Amino acid sequence: MIREEWEKEFKDRISVSYDEMHWLYNELYHDEHAFDYFCDMLHEYWKNRSEDLKEWDEARTLVPGWYKGSEMLGMLMYVNCFAGSLKGVEKHLDYVKECGVNYLHLMPLLESPKGRSDGGYAVADFRKVQPELGTMDDLSDLSVECHKNGISLCLDFVMNHTSEDHEWAKRAKAGEKEYQDRYFFFDDWSIPNEFEKTVPQVFPQTAPGNFSWCPEANKVVMTTFYPYQWDLNYRNPTVFNDMTANMLNLCNHGVDIVRLDAVPYIWKQLGTNCRNLPQVHTLVRIMHIAADIVCPGTLLLGEVVMEPSKVVPYFGTVEKPECQMLYNVTTMASTWHTVATRDVRLLKHQLESVFALPKQYTFLNYLRCHDDIGWGLDYDYLEQFGMEQVAHKKYLNDYLTGKLWGSDSRGELYNDDPRLGDARLCGTTASLCGTEAAVYEKNDWKLDASIRLDTMLHAFLYTQSGIPVLYSGDEVGQLNDYTYHEDPLKADDSRYLHRGNFDWKLADMRKDPSTRQGKLFENLQKLEKLRKEHAVFDSDADTWVVETYNDHVLGIGRYYKGEKLIALFNFSENRQTAWVNDDEYYKDLFSGEEVNAKAVDLEGHGFVWLYHTFNAPSQLRSAPVQKPAKKAVEKKPAEKKPAVKKTEKKPVEKDAVAEAAKHAERKAPRRRKAR
Repeated sequence: MIREEWEKEFKDRISVSYDEMHWLYNELYHDEHAFDYFCDMLHEYWKNRSEDLKEWDEARTLVPGWYKGSEMLGMLMYVNCFAGSLKGVEKHLDYVKECGVNYLHLMPLLESPKGRSDGGYAVADFRKVQPELGTMDDLSDLSVECHKNGISLCLDFVMNHTSEDHEWAKRAKAGEKEYQDRYFFFDDWSIPNEFEKTVPQVFPQTAPGNFSWCPEANKVVMTTFYPYQWDLNYRNPTVFNDMTANMLNLCNHGVDIVRLDAVPYIWKQLGTNCRNLPQVHTLVRIMHIAADIVCPGTLLLGEVVMEPSKVVPYFGTVEKPECQMLYNVTTMASTWHTVATRDVRLLKHQLESVFALPKQYTFLNYLRCHDDIGWGLDYDYLEQFGMEQVAHKKYLNDYLTGKLWGSDSRGELYNDDPRLGDARLCGTTASLCGTEAAVYEKNDWKLDASIRLDTMLHAFLYTQSGIPVLYSGDEVGQLNDYTYHEDPLKADDSRYLHRGNFDWKLADMRKDPSTRQGKLFENLQKLEKLRKEHAVFDSDADTWVVETYNDHVLGIGRYYKGEKLIALFNFSENRQTAWVNDDEYYKDLFSGEEVNAKAVDLEGHGFVWLYHTFNAPSQLRSAPVQKPAKKAVEKKPAEKKPAVKKTEKKPVEKDAVAEAAKHAERKAPRRRKAR
């Protein structure tokens, strides 16, 4: 019920979605008492939200699409790896800003048991930071400094399960039924065995099965991921109420984006695969409404590591949104498939699906993240080219681990399952691009080639609509860290290969253009600057796949407000031609050269960002530097007339300062309001 004693502002806010929230909640729980408790809880967190954060909410509400412009650039990091603690991250925000980052994603940092944490995803206390990383007050302080610097803060919210060391789990072990009802406990294996008939295994090699025996309770408990991670029972409204409160507590400590970890798994039902059930979407929609009431401007980021048909529904609808952003995991996997095969057809097929989606759908795009690379590709599509699933996965893993002749990639496998011919891949971007092999061999030619591939992949990342996210260390080409093999707590998890400590000594080389770190950092900074300067990279741009008539070269077209971009990416190590035939003249943004977009020549693993603006017609008709028409005139006088006609229209170069001023004027209001 809407209580009379509530403040008018809160009543106005909850009234907007009260009927829908009430209906959805009771559709699941049929419990008015639990719903009243839920509403009182929302009021309590709204009331306790700081005035500074409420001002931040108001600014975001005025510009609801603040996260959709081409100005956004993210970085994902482990606090302990990057700077040791939350205070350390705060001290290094100058470096984060230097990288052009305004979206900082901190990996799980809440209290979890050592050796049984799954990288922080087995939370023992949702109200405490891991002691060696700091405190909740430190998290709030970091948020304040981030906001002062125009940086939004993202944090993982592990909602499918808790650690077996969580207070609820401890009380369940002690036999308290109230707390056993917060999980899935069974007296014997009868019902768990029925679940196993339809529920896939997440980690069949390292954690087979979906249930574990709990000797303390003398019962079976559901553990989808690892035996020490107990699945929460969201059929129990107390679980949903308390977990939503845990999420809002993070928001009240300054978290702007909440990453909903493993969200497809949160509703369990016998006889199903316990993935993506309709009730999941109901819960996420209620959480979205709750955030809108307590902390408007807060975003929900869904971690849905599945095929596109399963991913897109988590956006909800325009009228009833669920997550504002989702991970673009399929494009990431397809990108590394294309690196290994040099064949862009699958990537084109994937992008055509993404480009057909409504523009209000915002994806988080990345080349690498904290996790492994799973080969969840469209094998029905690949079969037409003779690529059989098991054999193709083996090829991809053999190539990207450097087992095949001619491959300079250096990765390792995770959860290798020889029985199914399945495995996932680990490694940093630089090591997968060949930098590690080049450094080891002291081969300058290979090193240049690896940096070129690394740069091209980041250019492709920046060309996609949405928010590009760097994995900390990729900006300076950090290599694999093999020391995890020597740590008994990490040795069984090859994902620590790309979770090494950030090397600040190597990062210091970023300002020296003669070093590999300097070359790569300079290239990525240039890409980022160009992306921010040109409206054509805005998420509202029209996008399409450009036909290059070359299976080694990917083409992407973008158009927005009179600006057009044709981006071409050569996934082959050999020189290739993109057989485009465009009438306009273009400028390659990265090289600064004028280009005739006809039969574009690309060096091995090279790319071009061909830019054309219809906002300055006279300039666009000017001939490119090569002046192919003039050469034709010299050889064939009869063609002189059309060539002269073009050169007569060549204007004075546009005033770059004036253009920059116009751009700043156009963008400044959005930035001021967003902050």
